Amino acid sequence: MFEFKGGIQTYSAFFLEAIQCLYPEGNYHVFLKHDTRLSSDFAPSSSVRFHFAGTSPLPLRTAVFAAQIIGDGVRLRPSLVIATHINFAVAAYLLKRIAGIPYWAVAHGVDAWNIDRPALQTALQNADRIISVSGYTRDRLLKEQNLDPAKVVLLPNTFDASRFQIAPKPQYLMARYGLTADNSIILTVARLDKSEQYKGYDQIIQALPEIRRKIPGVRYILVGKGNDRPRIVELIARLGLQDCVILAGFVPDEELGDHYNLCDVFAMPSKGEGFGIVYLEALACGKPSLGGNQDGAIDALCHGELGALVDPDNIGEISQTLIQILEGTYPHPLMYHSHSLRQKVIEKYGFPKFKQTLARLIEQDKILFS
Repeated sequence: MFEFKGGIQTYSAFFLEAIQCLYPEGNYHVFLKHDTRLSSDFAPSSSVRFHFAGTSPLPLRTAVFAAQIIGDGVRLRPSLVIATHINFAVAAYLLKRIAGIPYWAVAHGVDAWNIDRPALQTALQNADRIISVSGYTRDRLLKEQNLDPAKVVLLPNTFDASRFQIAPKPQYLMARYGLTADNSIILTVARLDKSEQYKGYDQIIQALPEIRRKIPGVRYILVGKGNDRPRIVELIARLGLQDCVILAGFVPDEELGDHYNLCDVFAMPSKGEGFGIVYLEALACGKPSLGGNQDGAIDALCHGELGALVDPDNIGEISQTLIQILEGTYPHPLMYHSHSLRQKVIEKYGFPKFKQTLARLIEQDKILFS
């Protein structure tokens, strides 16, 4: 649907799909800040109209986008405005002041933490409902913004289970990366941006010397692109890991599931993740997964029920846990039952569960849709 696709865009697309399924008779207007058109793989419904602000010059785009929301909101008088990025709640608040239209705001991760902008704080205080994608983000919001706990509810991330299936290691990727059956493979999928070093790929690279002392054939595949790559290359060289780390760069969507199936463990010991859809995708491929114990990965891995949670700052703990997982000695039998892992993650976070939870939230506020 979006030209620019990240976690928030993916969540927004699933949200739109779910609400259309629940209320097919409704009419929906979707406002996109940075897009100029729909992507070619999205077939819009006749009940949805898209509004694009991406053609506006970047310095003016926020103002143009807000004006679109407020202007069309006054004209169209919707039953409800849903801001799927918390920053857009400010425009929704102004619309509520002008026209009395209720609004919800969705809180994901860093966008919702340590908010100190008075306008955004006011918008949060006046929202009719705040949807949090994780218990971790909800707890932070309640602690930092003094919000009514009854107003902040959970609607965790979801994923397309049909795109991520259990399969053998793809031979074309084994050949592409020069791998053999003797290689144990650790995988991370993350944007390699200087502002997102909290993802934990540094810690895995630093843990590799210890890991490969125990598992000489270990390989680490880091999927993703971004402006942090030169620094990562330097770190790899400094530790002498050029033969151990594979920087795969950008991977198209159609190859992502194959990369999960290539690995023996998915690892992203982050400490700033709002949730982490990548954990769900890896689990749906039946892969043992490791996350950090200080952020939304706690939710994605169900407090350790679906995977290993480690201190993201403890290189020793990361290395020892990955060694255990790869050697098959980690004390969590579910990790080694791929079909059970897949079944459980679908039960907890599949699209049917997402739609069911959203239906319950809407029913609680059914006056908005009367």
